[in-house]
Amino acid sequence: MTDSTKAPATGLHIPDGADRETLSAFVARAVRLDGMCAVRLRNRDEQVVEAWVVTPFEVLATRAVHGQVTPRDVTVSGNELLAALTVAPGEHMDPGPPRDLLWHAELPAGGQWRHVDDLPIGVVGELTERGVALAHDHVGPHGTPPASLMDQTVITVTGGGLEVKIPMRCLFALSGMGFADSSISGDRVRVTATGSWLRLDARYGAVLRRRQALLPLVF
Repeated sequence: MTDSTKAPATGLHIPDGADRETLSAFVARAVRLDGMCAVRLRNRDEQVVEAWVVTPFEVLATRAVHGQVTPRDVTVSGNELLAALTVAPGEHMDPGPPRDLLWHAELPAGGQWRHVDDLPIGVVGELTERGVALAHDHVGPHGTPPASLMDQTVITVTGGGLEVKIPMRCLFALSGMGFADSSISGDRVRVTATGSWLRLDARYGAVLRRRQALLPLVF
């Protein structure tokens, strides 16, 4: 392979040890949910890098830390990134070769996110526990809850001129990624939205999902 045909080198720089631990915990959760997951790394600006994954609940999960990634937008293997973060980690690391073909999800475009409401963490935890109990009683043929349960609206919030329906799959993703901690009294989950997207921000990360499905192309 000539130099001109080699895949571009990847590099990840996270100077703070606490941020490396934060990203490692995020990736470890994603890998535990899906052992073959891909992680998309993007520079939000010169100081912040965002990590994105698609959870098995068909919900995006994201966490941001201080750092930079090269190239500025690259997808890597979750397992290889986790190894880089946990095996002799340092400020500079190799997150693995680009695997951009593994990424098929849409990310929200830049837009005006409006604050809709703040949900008490206790309410979120209780609704999630009820959903888990229902899921155990209605496991589908592939060992996963049926889509009808996952898409069930568990809470509707209004604010900022919007009415937002939150499906069960978003709470499953929030819980599965370990973003919310019901033991922290007074903690809240922030709900924001655009015309197309819903976002839930908890203490340790955020989950996002389209509010409406994309219309199929007609030829």
